[in-house]
Amino acid sequence: MYYVYVLKSGKDGRLYKGLTDTLEKRMKQHNLGQNRSTKGFCPWELVYYEEFRTRKEARAREKYFKSGAGREFLRDLLNLGP
Repeated sequence: MYYVYVLKSGKDGRLYKGLTDTLEKRMKQHNLGQNRSTKGFCPWELVYYEEFRTRKEARAREKYFKSGAGREFLRDLLNLGP
């Protein structure tokens, strides 16, 4: 299985969207500061994820979450306001 996930920074509330096949391990990496793009914004909380059978499907969904429409979808889903 592949997972597309959304993390929320405990430091400033920003969202990070990613893709992995090992969700628990990836969460640990983010919170241990082992990812350059998320290192300065720990701790991270998993706020949403979806499962996919193929990497291709997961990658398409991740790209959607990173688009304007996808960010708006997540903002509404997570009740983050404008």
